[in-house]
Amino acid sequence: MAARQSPVREIHVAVGVIVREGRVLIARRPDHVHQGGLLEFPGGKVEPGETVQQALVREIAEETGLSLSETSLEPVIGIRHDYGDKRVFLDVWRTSEASGEPEGREGQSVDWLQPEQLRDQDFPVANRPVIRALRLPGVLAITGAMTSPEDGLASLVSGLERLKASRATCVVLRAPELSPEDYVRFASTAVALCEDQGLTPILHGRPEMFDAVPGAGGLHLPWHEAQGLVSRPVPESVWLGVSCHDAAQLAHAAALGADYATLGPVQPTRSHPGRPAMGWEHFEALVTRAVIPVYALGGLGAKEEIEARRLGGQGVAGIRFWWPSDR
Repeated sequence: MAARQSPVREIHVAVGVIVREGRVLIARRPDHVHQGGLLEFPGGKVEPGETVQQALVREIAEETGLSLSETSLEPVIGIRHDYGDKRVFLDVWRTSEASGEPEGREGQSVDWLQPEQLRDQDFPVANRPVIRALRLPGVLAITGAMTSPEDGLASLVSGLERLKASRATCVVLRAPELSPEDYVRFASTAVALCEDQGLTPILHGRPEMFDAVPGAGGLHLPWHEAQGLVSRPVPESVWLGVSCHDAAQLAHAAALGADYATLGPVQPTRSHPGRPAMGWEHFEALVTRAVIPVYALGGLGAKEEIEARRLGGQGVAGIRFWWPSDR
């Protein structure tokens, strides 16, 4: 009889995203360790009896000499990944309040890098969602109701001041009321307008729309479009988002290679009257198991970003906080 193989144990790893003046602390793994030579966010294994925050404070001090406060840490994302020879749970937390100057106390090099300098191929595979979370804004703006391409463009211009005040840098150009032809007219001009304002325009709808409107920075798929896909429909160089409402849909979005998902409705909304809201507790439970950044959606504004991040979300996505006709 063949010997039964023992199950692979999951390793709980505390990961620190340490931000200072817009840059992130990155270390290079020593050549002799697992995934040696690749870049990483500092951290280490959570020991028995430790909380993840306690482990992170200890590991960061041991590795870099920086001092962290447990109370300054806020959740970013949790990622489970199977490398074949080992399984890890990356428990990622962020702080901008580290004190001291970092040094590689275990022989590793350390450096402060801009999020835009972080490349997937330089990190272990499991770090991809962390990189996405650092590059994505905390507030995702979505366009609201419009009666025509001209009406939509006028509302977009009118809402720009409130949009910039929210610190949103990406705009999902959603317009289900428009015909496909009118949507292309609206989106083609809106893409150019957003780019002139330093905003990233993300199209909304069928994958074919991405080819119909040149210059967009990504595509956001409604669930009814995402559910029939088996692979990523746009290049890796642009954003891909998916509208989700439960755990199975979040898992499918991740399998497609989505960079982020929206999840809701968290609270009752004007756009979907009568649809039951999941509430913050259920949102947190779903986000805990998600492996891509997740925005809270539904009845929320920029002021709820802190609550969403506290619960492990990327932030909030919404319409009403900036779109003139929805205020």
